Amino acid sequence: MSACSELETLIASAADLCCKPYLHAVLSADDATLDDYCGRVECRGGDGQRLEEFDLELELYRSGTDLNLTLAWADQPHRPILWHGQHPVWMDGETGKRCSAPADGAPLEAFARRLRALLV
Repeated sequence: MSACSELETLIASAADLCCKPYLHAVLSADDATLDDYCGRVECRGGDGQRLEEFDLELELYRSGTDLNLTLAWADQPHRPILWHGQHPVWMDGETGKRCSAPADGAPLEAFARRLRALLV
């Protein structure tokens, strides 16, 4: 198993746990690494039906020794973006300015916290 597929499996498992009842698959570039990762977390219902409106874009990157990540709803630039480093920060998807968490943002924050805990 390649390092990239191990990372994809870890990401999908964390998404499955935090964003229930949905199931997830992860698509990323073959040369993706933990220090420079950009991928898509695709969502399906329990029946296997694709739920594209719940797909996420995930970026992992290092800033010094810290692992940071951003999560955004794929193809929905009007939705807020979650940046998570030492703490979560929600940003307006169009302006980048800080904003309040969306009503459906708790599972994404849980996913971000779990993913950082697993990878740090």
